[in-house]
Amino acid sequence: MTIAPDRAPGVAPAAIDPRVFRDTLGHYASGITIIGGIEDGAPVGFTCQSFYSVSTEPPLVSFSVMTTSTTYPRIRSTGRFSVNVLSHHQHTVSNQFARSGTDKWAGIDWSPAASGNPVIADTLMWLDCDIWAEHEAGDHLIVIGRVNEMSPASWHKHDPLLYFKGKYRHLREVEG
Repeated sequence: MTIAPDRAPGVAPAAIDPRVFRDTLGHYASGITIIGGIEDGAPVGFTCQSFYSVSTEPPLVSFSVMTTSTTYPRIRSTGRFSVNVLSHHQHTVSNQFARSGTDKWAGIDWSPAASGNPVIADTLMWLDCDIWAEHEAGDHLIVIGRVNEMSPASWHKHDPLLYFKGKYRHLREVEG
């Protein structure tokens, strides 16, 4: 067992400052997604970084959302959602969906998946899911979705939009 060098055995660690915790986690690069749904015939959605695959059999994915979200309950009520993984050139789309109190879909080119959920044009990839499970986790909900439809291979022609240390980033080839 390794003991942290700055504290004695049996001494409880200091409380973790939420801002410092968030900044520390910012050192993990992530992709950016737009989680979408349809409410009363109109698209709804929000920007989400906490997205990952869970299982291939059955095909499951997950995302996390703040419990204070006003958009997710509108998506939850339909029992399904879409995941739009943004391409390297879509940082303005990410910013638009991250703002509260605006028309997030203004100027966004999208088409419906078979379920009706919104698929944003020119994304890196997309998935359409039914809600499989939901779990409370602190100030977030962990939502697991079963994938019913996904982008075809011909759709996958861009590099991802990445987020790292509070800024959008792009991939570059490793030399050597």
